Amino acid sequence: MNFVIDQGNTLSKLAVFEQDKLVASKIFKELNIEKINSFISGYAIKNGIISSVRKNVDQNLLKKYNLIHLSHATPIPLQINYKTPETLGVDRIAASVGANSLFSGNNLLIVDLGTCVTYDFINSKNEYLGGAIAPGFEMRFKALNYFTGKLPLVDFDINKLKLTGDTTESSIISGVYNGMENEIGGVFNDYLTQYDDLKIVVTGGDINLFDLEPKNRIFADEFLVLKGLNEILNYNAKK
Repeated sequence: MNFVIDQGNTLSKLAVFEQDKLVASKIFKELNIEKINSFISGYAIKNGIISSVRKNVDQNLLKKYNLIHLSHATPIPLQINYKTPETLGVDRIAASVGANSLFSGNNLLIVDLGTCVTYDFINSKNEYLGGAIAPGFEMRFKALNYFTGKLPLVDFDINKLKLTGDTTESSIISGVYNGMENEIGGVFNDYLTQYDDLKIVVTGGDINLFDLEPKNRIFADEFLVLKGLNEILNYNAKK
């Protein structure tokens, strides 16, 4: 069995896979050896991998569980044509591999709605070309508060969402939500204009905030990064 860790900016997601099948998963705010031991107890773990966007990764974790530490130098089943691969986020790599494993041979746009919103494009030749990075949902609320003198820090409340805000709070909610929804839709349309056969795969912690999957070419998968990490782990185990 495979043990997978996706360590993000605020949360850590753990998963156990049996070949390509997701057996168990759990989310932790803080990660330590005791929590990991409890999670994987009862599973015959053979291989492991960790993806972390944080500057420092606990070296004890790497040694204790013999984890592959995903980086731009890790062999993956995807051709990376990014000009600065050493700066490419490992979460973007994992999500791209996960999407490509599901729809190999298609033009793919992968959208990850997390702390940041990332867009990644893979062509039909299984070549990763790059994408875009934008502020995430919560980051936009915090930026309005931090960089202004009077705007408050607003917690999102769907009941206060309207096109024309009639208070400062509802105006901020309208600007952030509707602005982000239209931004995402605009990126979708730009890619769809260029690629008729495009498939769009959406993932991330804010995946349920927006109605992004009414069409048969848009797919939502909350476990995309974990599946990508498992795919990379299997690829390296074979090598």
